[in-house]
Amino acid sequence: MKAKDSDRVKKAVELAKKAHDGQFRKTGEPYIVHPLAVKKILEEWGMDEDTIIAGILHDTVEDTDLTLDDIRKEFGETVAFLVDGVTKLSTARDGMRDIDTYLPATRDNFLRLMIALGDDIRVLIIKLADRLHNLRTLSALPPEKQKKIAKETLEVFAPLADRLNMGLLRVEMADLSFKYVDPKRFTELQDLIEKYNKSAAKSLQKIEQEVASTLKKEKIKYSLSGRVKSVYSLHKKLAKHNQNMGEIYDLTALRIIVDDITTCYLTLGVIHSLYTPMNGRIKDYIAMPKQNGYQSLHTTVITKDKRIVEFQIRTKEMHEYAERGLAASFYYNEQKLTENYKKGKIEHLPTNLLWITELQMTAAKLREGKKVDLKKLKINLFADKIFVYTPKGDIIDLPKGALPLDFAYRLHSEIGDHVIGVKINGKMSNLNKKLEQGDIVEILTSKNQTPKSSWLDRIITPHARQKLLHALNFASRPAPAAAPDKSKKKRKPRKAS
Repeated sequence: MKAKDSDRVKKAVELAKKAHDGQFRKTGEPYIVHPLAVKKILEEWGMDEDTIIAGILHDTVEDTDLTLDDIRKEFGETVAFLVDGVTKLSTARDGMRDIDTYLPATRDNFLRLMIALGDDIRVLIIKLADRLHNLRTLSALPPEKQKKIAKETLEVFAPLADRLNMGLLRVEMADLSFKYVDPKRFTELQDLIEKYNKSAAKSLQKIEQEVASTLKKEKIKYSLSGRVKSVYSLHKKLAKHNQNMGEIYDLTALRIIVDDITTCYLTLGVIHSLYTPMNGRIKDYIAMPKQNGYQSLHTTVITKDKRIVEFQIRTKEMHEYAERGLAASFYYNEQKLTENYKKGKIEHLPTNLLWITELQMTAAKLREGKKVDLKKLKINLFADKIFVYTPKGDIIDLPKGALPLDFAYRLHSEIGDHVIGVKINGKMSNLNKKLEQGDIVEILTSKNQTPKSSWLDRIITPHARQKLLHALNFASRPAPAAAPDKSKKKRKPRKAS
């Protein structure tokens, strides 16, 4: 958070106060409370000055007499562009009225505008800050509008925050929204979490002491804290496990922050020397980060008193990125990112966020009037991913609904071409079974097996389909005619001796 406002920021605040004078929110507060709250959120995220100013002024063009030209003259082209972008996104959101028939077409229209503003991802960050404050004050609105905004947040904004790896934002948005979408279920799960935490408090305190003592003996510098699973995350996980709480191992996690990657793995060894690791529950997101760039070591262990606890081990930088995601990238690279945006470039974004360049490319096509396949882009932004594991613990990410053959071809085409069966979580299964989050998948192969055209109905990923079609085409080619063996020369008849 910035200690002192610059003259430009102070000027923006005064302009916003004057523009919104006489306007009030549904809470009864003066309207200026909202843009100042957005300003504070953006500062907490470490955003650059232009973004903060645009956040202060984001509602002025839509709700006051202030024009884009006025903003451009006072604060420059970048701030005007950002304010214009947020205004267009707000207009698109207001068009989504029917919460019970939230059709894909409606979502596509909203996504189209998001793409069109892909020239500067800061537009979306301002909108996320705007949405967060509106969620925090949602109780002031009528029940129907509460539910509409909450459902829209769960459908679009929380997944977008996750795609930007803004973990704290995703959790808060999802929980605030779920409270209005299904208040009864929210209260049930909240009570369940509180009850569990009370029963586990003494045991967790003992575990923390054991871990702290051992880490000190090993002379490892660390910070240790607890993380309680959010209500909405628990709701989603219970749905995947048929409401069986016995399958939820990470309701409470202990998080260990250390100085460097080497110490992460050393700390993992320390934890495993203290407690028994659960088979298949060690996840190395440092070697193989999640799609949104999240990095950490996860391990679930059984303690001496038979309690199941998850540990998350990461560096300070990994933790910062896990909490703030793209916003953290702006904080650490503000000057580079700001300069590159002015030049129309964003190559300095972390590799895992280069999907944003796809927004720019698609935006350019839309402006030129070219056809764009929004379905493909929507998969990149919003589709659920699952993470499954090889028996050795390697992490493989696949789209939701993926099948064993998708997994096999993802490993290697040689494995995919020779599949004869699959074991899922140690049990024989079939090639039609959809893989689920956290499955341990073992592919059985035989050299005598050859690819079959019927397998085309048992894959969903373009990668697997391409590999299978290639193998089928190769197998259908006629074998080349054997060339005459010129190495064999006719022997001359021997002379009688």
